[in-house]
Parts: sequence; structure tokens; C-alpha cells
Amino acid sequence: MSSDDIAIRVSNLCKSYLIYETPRDRLKQFVLPRLQRMARQIPKQYYREFRALNDVSLEVRKGEAVGIVGRNGAGKSTLLQIICGTLTPSGGTVETKGRIAALLELGSGFNPDFTGRENVHLNASVLGLSEEEIEMRFDDIAAFADIGDFIDQPVKTYSSGMVVRLAFAVAINVDPEILIIDEALSVGDELFQRKCISRIEVIRAVGATILFVSHAGNTIIELCDRAVLMDGGELLISGAAKAVIGKYQRLLYAPSNKRGAIRTEILTYHPSEFESLSTAHESRHKSSLNTDGCAGNTINEQFDPHLVPKSTIEYESCGALISKPVILNRRGDPVNCLVRGNTYRYVYDVAFTSAAASVRFGMMIKTQAGVELGGGASAVSMQTAIPYVERGTIAHVEFSFECNLNQGVYFLNAGVVGALSEEETYLHRVLDAYAFRVMPDGEGHSTGTVDFKRMPEIVQLSCDKSHRNHA
Repeated sequence: MSSDDIAIRVSNLCKSYLIYETPRDRLKQFVLPRLQRMARQIPKQYYREFRALNDVSLEVRKGEAVGIVGRNGAGKSTLLQIICGTLTPSGGTVETKGRIAALLELGSGFNPDFTGRENVHLNASVLGLSEEEIEMRFDDIAAFADIGDFIDQPVKTYSSGMVVRLAFAVAINVDPEILIIDEALSVGDELFQRKCISRIEVIRAVGATILFVSHAGNTIIELCDRAVLMDGGELLISGAAKAVIGKYQRLLYAPSNKRGAIRTEILTYHPSEFESLSTAHESRHKSSLNTDGCAGNTINEQFDPHLVPKSTIEYESCGALISKPVILNRRGDPVNCLVRGNTYRYVYDVAFTSAAASVRFGMMIKTQAGVELGGGASAVSMQTAIPYVERGTIAHVEFSFECNLNQGVYFLNAGVVGALSEEETYLHRVLDAYAFRVMPDGEGHSTGTVDFKRMPEIVQLSCDKSHRNHA
């Protein structure tokens, strides 16, 4: 990759903190090692070292959107702060090309005693805008923030949501070449989050580079070209967003005694294994599907043995095991080539290897990119779940659904949750457990992913007689 194509390059980055048990130990470390060296003694260490980042290397291309995921304490925020220049690394280098706009910690860069207007001028000038440019863009900033008369009140009187609104409004109106966001959007309400995501998509479309930290896997999948998984200050994997999110969720929900083994397993994966159902696979089998009747003009339901997901990820079992996921038609035949408008049953078995309480079963339909389209659960809450399931029980789970999707390939998840130590968690979950294709039917009226069964209606055609007479 040419260096001209790189917007962010992080090389062997390290960040260490010295942890002292007591203030006295800090004083000892400041004084005693010097005296010990003067006395020709081996100096003692009165602290322990904590590595927030350990030899992290990462390259982000210009115009690329990269999501960073990981558990709390993984080092995500530390990495972003060093890239933005608000934190100094203990080792390694960072190179950036272009104007950076960042939303890091809530209200960072704002003076709480200044008004919103004054903070807009302060932040925008730090980001490189002249006073004339700030004045030209101020109305757009104020309109996007939408905090009304509070723009002329001290920031210390703002709610957390208002602070984020103003900070984001400044960041996106300075024409950033690199936009860095650290979980800030989770503070705003749903309408503001959608507004922000729409603006991020616009910024991305004009070629800006985006580095985005979020615990919301679906948002990462929707916004980002690629994702990075961090854990314990290390970068574990980088690859297709959907696959990396799957690995992250598996690690997140793993029992503590199995987390180390799963972490090691993730480190051994190669990015080529992160493909779900590759384009090459699709094109390779398209001709045979046409002759077999699973594509083209034939719209009969059937089973295509080639349509197998390559991206299946299983969570560690916590007392249950899911098996035999399949879609059945009305006759009870296994199918994975579906006809739009028909009703099907998604079924799987769950074997309980331990007794479980407050048990619920679920399913989710996703696009090839991993965007969740919709699903269902056997109960809406723990209170309405199955109170108790004995060890050795085998549950046969069925979800009926009407196929209201347009032509394309989709994936199904399967999951079972229960209460462990009074906290609900996954007893087992399988991502991309089953793949299916919705075949074209030649109707052509519906667009997008979901068929809302709307037919175009032209109510009236009329001619503007005055315009015709004038002509």
C-alpha cells in the first residue's frame, strides 16, 4: 500500500502507566532508587506497570471507515487519544495526514464556564478555522446542535446530550479529513443518533477517513468497511466488519474460564476466513442454480446444497447446545431457496446439558453484510420465560415467518438465553447458523431489502392546459 494512500499509520504503539498502591510508594519511587544507585545497590521498584497498549500497529487508508470494538479496558479510547495527540505514547509512532476532528470524552475541549457560542469559536479555531470561516459556518453548527437559546448559556448548565450535540455539530462542520468518534453518539437520543449517522455517511461519501469506536455491533457493520478487535491493550484481528463483530461477541459472552483459549483462537484466524458467502462462491454456483431451478425465472422452493454459510460462529456453551438449524416449507421439506410471500418455519434443537432457569429462545435474520433485519423471541422478558428446564431436556424450537424479503442471500442466527446467578446471559448462540436465498419472481415493483407489498398507483394524469395554450 502506497504511503500516499494512508491517512493514519500506527506503528508498534505502547502506552504504560505506573500504578502505586499508596502515595507513600510514589514518594519512595521518587527518592529511594537514586539513593540506592549512589550506594551501589540494585534499585528497588515501588510500582507495578500497567500496559494500556502493547505493540499496536494499524493502518487506515484515506476514505476508509474503520470501527474499533473491544471490552471495557481493551485500550480503544487510549488508542484514539494518542492518534488525536491528546495523550503521549510510551513507545511507537503515529502518523496522520489531514485535519482531524474528534469526539472523545464527553465535553473534552469545552470550557464549562464559556457559553456554547464561545466554545464553538474556541474549538473551531483549534481545529484550524479562521474567525471568518467560523462566522460563516456558525448558523449551520447551531442548527445541527439544535439546543436553542442554550447556545448562549454556560456549558456547565448543559445536559450530557446537549454537550454531545454541540461537540458533534462543531466536529462535522469543520470539513474534517479524519473524523474520530469514541462512543459519543450513545449519549444522544435516537433521533439525534440517526441524524449523526446520516451526516457521517455524507462525510464518508466525500472521501473523509472515519475511525469509530462503539459497542453497538450493528452500527459498526452498517457504517464501516472494516473492523478491528482489541483486547487487553492488544490488537487481535482486523477484517470484514461482520466477521470481527462476531468474534468480539463470542469473546464478550465467553465464560471467564474459557476466555483465554478463545482469545488465543481468535489470534490464529486469518482475514481470508472472515468471508461469509463470497462473491466468487455466488458466481461459481449461479449457472448450476439456474439449471437446477433455484434462480432465474423458476421460482420453485428447493434446497441448494452449495448454499452453506462460511461465517458461522458459535458462542461457548453455558449449559445448552443448539443443533440442526433448518428452514422447512409447508410440506415439512428442508429448503433454502425461498419464494417471496410464502410462509416458512425456522427450526432448531436445543439440548440442555445443565439445568436452566428463565429460558428464552430467539432467532434473527440478517443481510450478507450483517445488518439485522428482524427476528423473534419465545418470550418478551425473563418474567414470561420458561421458569425452569431440567438437565437432559431437548427442546424443539420453531419460528414461523412470512418471507417478505426481496431477492438476495440472507442469514439466520439461533440463540437460547437463561438466568445464571440471577443475570440473563446466552446459554448458547450460533451466528450465521443457516443461509437462504430469496429468488427473483419477476414482479419488480418492490425495491430495497424488505418487501412492504406496496404496488405503484398512479391516481391521475393531467395536462396543464394553460401551459399547453401558452406553448
